[in-house]
Amino acid sequence: MEVMKRTTTCGDLRRSDAGKTVVLNGWVHRKRDHGGISFINLRDRYGITQVVAGEEGAAGADLAAVVAELRNEFCVAVEGLVRPRPCDMVNPAMATGEIEVAASRLVILNRSEALPFQVDEESDAREDLRLRYRYLDLRSAGMQKRIRLRSETAFAVREWMTSQGFYEIETPTFIKSTPEGARDYLVPSRLYPGKFYALPQSPQLYKQLLMASGFDKYFQIARCYRDEDARGDRQPEFTQIDIEMSFVSRDDVLAVTEGLMGHVFRKTLGVELPAHFRRLSYEEAMERYGSDKPDLRFGLELKDFAPYVAEGGFQAFKDALAAGEADRKAAAAKGVAIPGGGVKALVVPGAASYSRKQIEELEAHAKIYKARGLAWMKVAGADMPALEGGAAKFFAPQAARIIEGLEAKSGDLILILGDSKRRIANIALGAVRSKLGRDLGLIQGDTAGGSESPRFEFLWIVDFPLFEFNEEENRWEAAHHLFSYPQEQYHAALEQDPGAVKGDLYDLVLNGCELASGSIRIHDPALQKRVFNIAGIGPEEGEKKFGFLTEAFKYGAPPHGGIAPGLDRLVMLMAGETSIKEVIAFPKNSFAVSPMDDSPSEVEPKQLEELHLRVIPPSKDLRE
Repeated sequence: MEVMKRTTTCGDLRRSDAGKTVVLNGWVHRKRDHGGISFINLRDRYGITQVVAGEEGAAGADLAAVVAELRNEFCVAVEGLVRPRPCDMVNPAMATGEIEVAASRLVILNRSEALPFQVDEESDAREDLRLRYRYLDLRSAGMQKRIRLRSETAFAVREWMTSQGFYEIETPTFIKSTPEGARDYLVPSRLYPGKFYALPQSPQLYKQLLMASGFDKYFQIARCYRDEDARGDRQPEFTQIDIEMSFVSRDDVLAVTEGLMGHVFRKTLGVELPAHFRRLSYEEAMERYGSDKPDLRFGLELKDFAPYVAEGGFQAFKDALAAGEADRKAAAAKGVAIPGGGVKALVVPGAASYSRKQIEELEAHAKIYKARGLAWMKVAGADMPALEGGAAKFFAPQAARIIEGLEAKSGDLILILGDSKRRIANIALGAVRSKLGRDLGLIQGDTAGGSESPRFEFLWIVDFPLFEFNEEENRWEAAHHLFSYPQEQYHAALEQDPGAVKGDLYDLVLNGCELASGSIRIHDPALQKRVFNIAGIGPEEGEKKFGFLTEAFKYGAPPHGGIAPGLDRLVMLMAGETSIKEVIAFPKNSFAVSPMDDSPSEVEPKQLEELHLRVIPPSKDLRE
């Protein structure tokens, strides 16, 4: 490659370079032929330069045969003279738009077969084709830009964390299988038949061991693996920015994370974030937004409609509250506290023009989240607003009180949803809120909607429940993970009312997406055993699954806590995308398959024999 090796890139040349002879290497992005003269847009990852070939006096005759053969995505080398473009031919949309290269020599380094899709700014090919030919998709300007952003983000993370005194330490990829919520990917051991390693769902246990080892500030950009269904923001393998610190409180962890995000956004996007992010308790977030990851780029808060139910004539809401109260009392008799039923309302400004069909679409969306229905009313009349349509007749005597209490105005649409489980009422109506935010274009700075000024709305969710009750199995289980620290005020009565216990847990939300989760950890072996017991894990089982961690706690383990922002999700949101596939070089599809290299795939019988394994064919398609 010494012959025709590039002397500059396709994104570097400017008017000041006129008169220089240069060599460019890259791919043919476009070729236009005009009466014997060809204009070639030559592309590499740095940009595009226009090359002119075939002009008289510029070795035109010698180039003609080579240029005639060129097609899109041929890999070529070009030697030529940099010259200014004529004033009426300057292209301000290109960084190199003021110059062109008059080719004196052109060599084809490699030819390309007919393309399965056009390499362009953004590919409009089907996802299966994009993943099948990912190496071509990655040549597109959009993918090049996003992968560059990912690289710059990872560098900025390392830059900030190192400047704050953190050590980057790698933890094992082959670990012991432990219950952490999702299924493990297992790796059979050839040397120890019948035994398996697991790929880490996260470095959770090992980063806690590092704290016990005296490394009080640790981070790594860690690969994690979870055998669960893929979706837009989830992959079987993903990357997180893993952070752990000793001798800290919740506020210390939050402050470090805020500093990290501020540095990353400033360094990569030139965006200045607030020094501190807004905070909401889990309970407040659920009541006001119906979600523990609300998008705060628009309003539409949920309101409590229960005060209007008793005097109204809408029986379904009365039944929901009555059933919820009965369930609450029954649970209380078993020593379990639950909130009972709920009826929530959402006032949609200016949406009284919504048709019955549009409202039915909202109802169908709510039913995805277990809602039984969605009632509605419209506010009409400027001087003396009144309720009309839908469920209005059941609340006519209270119309003025409802309009005032919900702060509704003429032209607004009121949506109401009730359920015997308050959580369902909140979540279902919260899902409707999110849909309305997208449908009505309420999301300010939504890059997916074409905004040139993306808005990044960060939010901390704190004070999560430490336990949640599994009604199917009739037992308590960890709402987050088993190593999260119960807040101090609950220690004395931990076993008496697990449902009331708040953990020192926190989530970082960005634009309605959970970006990071973390907690202060349990470092006291006695307290850890109490949490295990509440979750139904006895001493023997706890020792078997987590003994190597709890053993370390016996030797002066310090108080510690941490957090783990998802790198894929972070870059996805920074890039204004809705799927992490757009920021991962080689992702899997929605079936956890890589169409490019056809993995997972069968292996030779000899390999299975060496591992002392045999394959049992499934009785049905496991993807169903």
